[in-house]
Amino acid sequence: MSRPSIKSNNHSVLLDVEGMKCGGCVRSVEQLLCEQPNISNASVNLVTGTAWIDLVNPKEEIQEILSALADRGFPSKERIETDLYNKTSLELNANKSWWNQWRQLMVALVLLLLSVLGHLTEGGHLEIPIIGSLTFHAFLATYALLGPGLPILKRGFQSAFNFNPTMDSLVGLGVGSAYVASLVALIWPEVAWPCFFNEPVMLLGFVLLGRFLEERARFRTNKALKELAVLQPENARLFIRENETREVRVGSLKPGEHIQLLAGDRIPVDGIVVKGNSAVDISSLTGESLPLNASPGTELASGSLNLESSLVFEVKRIGSDSALARIIGLVEEAQARKAPIQGLADQVAGKFCYGVVTLSIATFIFWWQLGANIWPEVLTANTQSFHHHHGLHSALGSEAQTPLGLALQLSIAVLVVACPCALGLATPTVITVSSGLAAKRGWLFRGGDVIEIAASTKQIIFDKTGTLTIGRPLVVECLLSENKNHMLQMAASLEQNSRHPISHAILQKSQEQKLPLLHALTTKTFPGKGISGEVEGFKGTIRVGKPEWIKHEGVKWYSNIDMVIENSSWKGHSLVAVAQNDQLLGLISINDQVRKDAQSSLQRLRKLGMKLNILSGDRRITVERLGAKLGFNHDQLGWQLLPDEKLIKIKELQANGPVAMVGDGINDAPALAASDLGIAVGTGTQIAKDSSDLVLLGDRLEALPEALLLAKQTMNKIRQNLIWAFGYNMIALPLAAGVLLPRFGLLLSPPLAAFLMALSSITVVINALSLSGK
Repeated sequence: MSRPSIKSNNHSVLLDVEGMKCGGCVRSVEQLLCEQPNISNASVNLVTGTAWIDLVNPKEEIQEILSALADRGFPSKERIETDLYNKTSLELNANKSWWNQWRQLMVALVLLLLSVLGHLTEGGHLEIPIIGSLTFHAFLATYALLGPGLPILKRGFQSAFNFNPTMDSLVGLGVGSAYVASLVALIWPEVAWPCFFNEPVMLLGFVLLGRFLEERARFRTNKALKELAVLQPENARLFIRENETREVRVGSLKPGEHIQLLAGDRIPVDGIVVKGNSAVDISSLTGESLPLNASPGTELASGSLNLESSLVFEVKRIGSDSALARIIGLVEEAQARKAPIQGLADQVAGKFCYGVVTLSIATFIFWWQLGANIWPEVLTANTQSFHHHHGLHSALGSEAQTPLGLALQLSIAVLVVACPCALGLATPTVITVSSGLAAKRGWLFRGGDVIEIAASTKQIIFDKTGTLTIGRPLVVECLLSENKNHMLQMAASLEQNSRHPISHAILQKSQEQKLPLLHALTTKTFPGKGISGEVEGFKGTIRVGKPEWIKHEGVKWYSNIDMVIENSSWKGHSLVAVAQNDQLLGLISINDQVRKDAQSSLQRLRKLGMKLNILSGDRRITVERLGAKLGFNHDQLGWQLLPDEKLIKIKELQANGPVAMVGDGINDAPALAASDLGIAVGTGTQIAKDSSDLVLLGDRLEALPEALLLAKQTMNKIRQNLIWAFGYNMIALPLAAGVLLPRFGLLLSPPLAAFLMALSSITVVINALSLSGK
């Protein structure tokens, strides 16, 4: 049986794709995937070598998709969940990749060394007869093309044959042209062409060296994700009897089993503390600097670190359902989903190779038929070129003796200097670095498109409970009740399965009073209003919710009730009414505390130019008191709003630009989904909320301005990279085509062009790595 793949709720699959080297490759893979009938959408990441595809029918096998990619020169495989969390597999893959890259570096350095020695020998600076012979250079060039250069040639010509030329096609065409021209000159000297066997060797050397440096830099861009993946231990201590444990593989654990956590252990799965007290470091998942005090009933996420003492831990969620697995999945998805700004670069990269080949042909024809006749001095006077001509074996970049030799030299330089890689890497490198940095701090962006929206958002709406307040309200008092414990027991029994903060307050109070919870026979939730149902031991329908809703449901109401509600509201407390059939049993007064960092967080957001609003379902006086305390104007507040009314307010604000909605991820799903940027503030158990675009783990509201600032810095880096990528090609291509040759005698030799091409890609990656998010 095959292992489960990493799939999201919309039937998405992550593929590992090999063989992608530039933006043209990305475009080819995306076009091929979108042509498949079972794929509704595809997004490809050059940096991570992955493709995120949405399947129309998830039950269909994807082998046809993998075969289609392999036929185009992009062997692929489906990502399976254990690939992400198997530390041994990660280490083996890293070692294999490391060895392949170092071998590539050694070959590149040897080729460059032999090429330089050949030039020095030709110039009379060294006396090494073998290296100075033309036969040796011909043999070395042949080895370079059929050895380390063969994969490049194969991929390049296969892509060209499929009408999807890539950077390998340009390099292969360049080195192949130089080699063939030199071979013709060697076999038929009467054609009077110079031999430049050194140039394919040096060119391949620079290409391989550049790819080594680029791969090392790209490896660092995904470092954060790898650090997350190794947070999960491979083994756990399973209780097989009361005081006896056995070490087992984490993958064999099942929900409901108990494991032992010693001081210093990483928590392998999601679960609940059953016995013991300890401090737990959750900074690797949420960015929280202070440890969490764990006691019986505390829920902990996988990847956290037990600091002090032993715990007995009940397994709740394992494998791909665990918090750590979902975080890694979200980061993978974020890196695969593109920012809209990347669209222009992808369009250019898709046609780039065709344009470069066209320019190369035009350059060849111009200098062969026209240029040398218009400026005959370029054949003998370009003394500022970067190499010198020595006898029969010439450097391709030296003084050209014939129009054909000059045309060949410049057309090859055009092919080699072009850099579709920089265009392809400009956006995904920054998105990869940014999403990795964010994940380490507990901020989970769902994609590059989310980062771009976050950077442009100027309006933010806050929910009150659980967002601006700590979300853990407490019962202050019970009002208008003849039997307070009876009322609390009834309300807590009905609310026991709800995750709303107010429900937790009622449950907590009932536990303090040691009131047993009764079985809820039926329950029905009314969003924004309350809950009704039947409770074992009580006759009739029980309702718990807002006083206005309870009154509207036909419960008997007296004037003194409104007076009590008004007095309590002036204190800033929230009220929950409890009724049985048509009788009001009483009111529960609940108060929530403002987050300690709410004031400072809002001040930072205002300094960033954000327009802030509060939309709450709570009573007017409560919202107004909170708004005044946090510096909101009266027109920035909304109160007693039902979910559909919040949607209307959001649409009104969207007329002025993108709107972000910040909620606790529990009862704000409609508003989070309707906003341009849904932001959920919560714990590791809420990270899979489909309604949110950005999840801020932990209890720090200060993470919001920090995350938005990172998004702005990310977009600035992307713009810098795109300006560099486009600017480099716009300057380098005309220069390689000889635009400065007639007036200044300046031209680019193909080896120097290859060096500049590699440098362009490396510059883009290094600029992405400089992103700090501070």
